[in-house]
Amino acid sequence: MAHRQNRPPPSMMEAMTTIARLRSPCPPGACDCGRDPLLENPGADVRILRLTREEEKVLLARLEKIKDLDDLRHLQKRMFEQLGIRVEVSPGFHEVRTMLGIEIEIAELPGLCRKTRKSIPTAIRRGLNNSPEIAFELLNAHDLLRDA
Repeated sequence: MAHRQNRPPPSMMEAMTTIARLRSPCPPGACDCGRDPLLENPGADVRILRLTREEEKVLLARLEKIKDLDDLRHLQKRMFEQLGIRVEVSPGFHEVRTMLGIEIEIAELPGLCRKTRKSIPTAIRRGLNNSPEIAFELLNAHDLLRDA
């Protein structure tokens, strides 16, 4: 029991671990993510700040290697659960002739870096270009290839 007395309470240990793994701030004026106001708000959801630049590279590489529509949906779910990022992928309003016709929207999220907001859709489009059958699955899921 004596060895436990020297340890900080678990909540303090968790706080130290969380702070150590937060994304480093963007250069002043380079981003409009709202990182600092988010950190100043005691009840704010700071999950997005856990996405460090190194982990972002891993996420983007994973998005570029999606296997099928279920894999994409799984990644969307995990991004929301772990980071709070809500990504919607659907056929565009007009005719879909290329991967650019697929709409990829990221919901507003305080703390999400401007570059990351652009990089995620780009990585998903690369994944769709690498496996075009996923785009057909997506169109089918929205009943757009019913008569084809």
